[in-house]
Amino acid sequence: MASATAAGGPPSPAAPRNRKSVTGTRRAVAVLFLLPALVLLGALVVYPIGYSLVRSFYDSSGDGFAGFDNYRALFTDDGIRTALKNNIIWVVFAPAVSTALGLVFAVLTERVRWGTAFKLVVFMPMAISMLAAGIIFRLVYDQDPDKGVANAVWVGIHDTFVQSSAFPKAHPGRQSPLRADGGGFLTSAAVRAGTPVALPLVGVAPDQMPGDARTARAAQPEPGKVTGTTWQDFTRGKGVGTLGAPDPSELGYPGMKIEAVKDGKVVAATKAAADGTFTLPAAADGARLRLPADNFKAPYNGVDWLGPSLVTPAIIGSYVWMWAGFAMVLIAAGLAGVPRELLEAARVDGANEWQVFRRVTVPLLAPVLAVVTVTLMINVLKVFDLVFIIAPGSSQDDANVLALELYRKGFSEGRPGVASAIAVLLLLLVIPVMWFNIRRLRREGRR
Repeated sequence: MASATAAGGPPSPAAPRNRKSVTGTRRAVAVLFLLPALVLLGALVVYPIGYSLVRSFYDSSGDGFAGFDNYRALFTDDGIRTALKNNIIWVVFAPAVSTALGLVFAVLTERVRWGTAFKLVVFMPMAISMLAAGIIFRLVYDQDPDKGVANAVWVGIHDTFVQSSAFPKAHPGRQSPLRADGGGFLTSAAVRAGTPVALPLVGVAPDQMPGDARTARAAQPEPGKVTGTTWQDFTRGKGVGTLGAPDPSELGYPGMKIEAVKDGKVVAATKAAADGTFTLPAAADGARLRLPADNFKAPYNGVDWLGPSLVTPAIIGSYVWMWAGFAMVLIAAGLAGVPRELLEAARVDGANEWQVFRRVTVPLLAPVLAVVTVTLMINVLKVFDLVFIIAPGSSQDDANVLALELYRKGFSEGRPGVASAIAVLLLLLVIPVMWFNIRRLRREGRR
């Protein structure tokens, strides 16, 4: 300090012991305020991770050192391998589909007047817990079309193009001339022109009869033609009605297909009228009559959404329903910051809307899309609730994921060491995604 004064320069100030930040806060005060958060972080994050890591090297009792046996089980246990495979499917498809739908919704809602209302509706599932969403979609995917919305829609579309049978449970009763024949029924004897034929059946509940069914009547003989009646030969009440003959309370089988078969070939065919009567040409003389299997085909019951082959895609669909709104909101916020001049310049240069979207909008939204995708990837790695609730017991093994397998190993099978190893594996799977996200954030900060 003396030399500086002697040289004529200003005296150098003494360095302060407690440095201040740009906001004027002393470092000691900052550490004091951060201390509670650091304690909580250590107690709720660092300690559980460390304990799980240590616990993964011990056996089920917790007393014996198991070495790497628990980690070896990660690659030999069928349940864990299935869970790992399903987690890969989840990570690949669920974030990609959710982000893609969110991008499409965000771009399209900018062009409609009621876009805000649409965004509200799409985002609304985020207000529902995973447990509630799982219960909702367990009902949506119910196999019964009368309960499950998915199969109700699917069966409705199917029945629009392929007509279902009205008599799936019909079969010959007592003293019937019909015998089983490859899913259908065939008369035991040949029929003759001019002699009416009776083809009685039973098994269709009265409330399941077609709406156009009319009171059955006996067919009248016609020269050179084979005539007959097919009907529900059943009257309520004990000892009521006559077997083999239409009674006043019995209904015909409208639309029933009848074929005349000679030497294994169909020589004539027709359908029954509303009262069950039918007429075949002279070619049917000497043939045997067959009611083909199409008449008795069981109604289409839809898709087994929660079966072994479709349960994982079905559950991913429920996840997309919940999280597409989250992706849409974030992408819409990013889209609001895109300079409109660039979009207009591209249109002035002759680009169509698809080219503007693909070459301008998507590249400008790349940082936001990365944030959404990475966030969803981390989220799906720990998915548990939806799989646990939606997948029925018969196919839960096929829908298994690592988080669910962790729960099963730790609480159902009593193997906490293996469960801890699965937890460590999940942590290792999340670390690369988090590292990528941190690098991206730092890169954005430098810009």
